[in-house]
Amino acid sequence: MFRLAHLSDLHIAPLPSARPRDLMGKRLLGYLSWWHRRRRVYLREILDAMVRDLRAVELDHVAITGDLVNIALPEEFRQAAAWLQELGGPDWITVVPGNHDIYVPISREESWDHWADYMRPDPRPNGGAVAPDRLDGDAAGFPFLRERGPLALIGLSTAIATPFGWATGRLGAAQLRSLDGLLERLVDGERYRVILLHHSPLEELSRRRKRLVDAHDLREVIARRGADLVLHGHEHISIAGRIAGRDGALPVFGVACASRLHAHPERSAQYQVYGIERAAGGWHLEVETRSYDADRRAFCRTSLKDFEGR
Repeated sequence: MFRLAHLSDLHIAPLPSARPRDLMGKRLLGYLSWWHRRRRVYLREILDAMVRDLRAVELDHVAITGDLVNIALPEEFRQAAAWLQELGGPDWITVVPGNHDIYVPISREESWDHWADYMRPDPRPNGGAVAPDRLDGDAAGFPFLRERGPLALIGLSTAIATPFGWATGRLGAAQLRSLDGLLERLVDGERYRVILLHHSPLEELSRRRKRLVDAHDLREVIARRGADLVLHGHEHISIAGRIAGRDGALPVFGVACASRLHAHPERSAQYQVYGIERAAGGWHLEVETRSYDADRRAFCRTSLKDFEGR
């Protein structure tokens, strides 16, 4: 059984110090929000406990679906890169970006490039890269494909800079076309196709200001070409749903914020482990939820469920 861990919305603390010129526009309001409220609920000690648990639990790969940083200060990206390196190497970890990772317009050299190796596609045997047509702008390099064991991990970027009060995401027509072609090449059933993105594709889940604006278009691509599992973050709550696929409905899972202390168990820090193996006529999926226990200051299993595969 291949075991894939999924975590999201790390919001890594502490927030680095900032120069006045760095706190223009949306960043200033986010900075004030951090010091007024968020620093009390997004705790580095919880992430430290998660690192210990991820190392202790038998895993084959780790997927992180965005929001590693808070207000996209350049120093935050260096801090997040150091955290990733502490957890493990890019062969063991796959990352896609979230809306806080482009909280304001910022160059890739100052931001995502610090963890680019964790978003890099597998090399082709002839020296190229397993990636579709190059895209322009923030979605350059997406979608990407990484093969790990029986899995085909497909990374998407829904991250766009938005005005204050908004946290919408968008894939864009070019990325959707590339995804269509990529999924078409993976219809032979030899790989378990896992799509990674930050915003949820589920219909009527997200509020208008937080939604994936082209979620309908994404669902159409998946319904036409097929996939096996979709993993997302963004909503800061544990979510399980289904969307239409080429061979029937497929599961969609969202996880709560990885570092958040919350009284509601569905919103408190957690991550999930997906056990995937071939079964008669298709695949078997086992989902284990591991949640933070504030009294023990450690993560532990809180549920284990089986799901039907294709």
